Amino acid sequence: MNAYLQKLTERIAATGSCLCVGLDPRPERHGGDPTTFLRRIIDQTSHVAAAFKPNAAYFESMGPDGVRLLEQLRGWIAEDIPLVLDVKRGDIGETQKYYARACFDRCGADAVTLNPYMGRDSLQPFWDYADRGAYLLGITSNPGAADIQQQRLADGRRVFEVVAAMAGEHDGTGLVVGLTQAGDDEMWRRLPDLPLLVPGFGAQGGELDGLKRRPGSAPVLVNVSRGVLYPGPDKDPAQAAEEYATLLTDIARHA
Repeated sequence: MNAYLQKLTERIAATGSCLCVGLDPRPERHGGDPTTFLRRIIDQTSHVAAAFKPNAAYFESMGPDGVRLLEQLRGWIAEDIPLVLDVKRGDIGETQKYYARACFDRCGADAVTLNPYMGRDSLQPFWDYADRGAYLLGITSNPGAADIQQQRLADGRRVFEVVAAMAGEHDGTGLVVGLTQAGDDEMWRRLPDLPLLVPGFGAQGGELDGLKRRPGSAPVLVNVSRGVLYPGPDKDPAQAAEEYATLLTDIARHA
């Protein structure tokens, strides 16, 4: 087991949950200083977070200040809590080397999300960081997942199975599988037992029942962003995170 998966497994055991708190700051919703907002979220939810997942787009949209903010996050999060940087990078090898440096050396990420559709050589610069993790886009939660990811190949496999096979070649690499896809039992039969990053819970309306039927025991992270960051007037982020973490207890035990 590589260092990232070891760290993640220990954190899931420590919290008893597999809640991944998505850090997607939307200034039009929270107002005020994004630094203060994010530090408050981290402080209020760290006790139940198995990981934090900042989405780079929300930070980059704020310009240089947002990029600096993204680079500062690792210093605000306890070292035993994994930081999964959601960047979905995918480019030719030389360019990917610089993306990998930005994610791992500048931002201190423990793991990243990657777009695998340019092939193995586009993933290798991230795999060269053997102690870090990666999640390849497998079957995402958007309707467009049917356009490529679920297409059937001549040998009967689906495209996501090719991606899963690539992920299985490297310890510490898993898949992004949208919770809205988790009710597909055929999908689970076709997937190997890999670490999963599962978006789509909370505001996107994904249901946990399908995920509970998942075979295997590799660690799972279920991401919630808006449901924790902006839980509504009658609840604060700490309460929301605790409720989501409790709902995910069974899945954490299964993994």
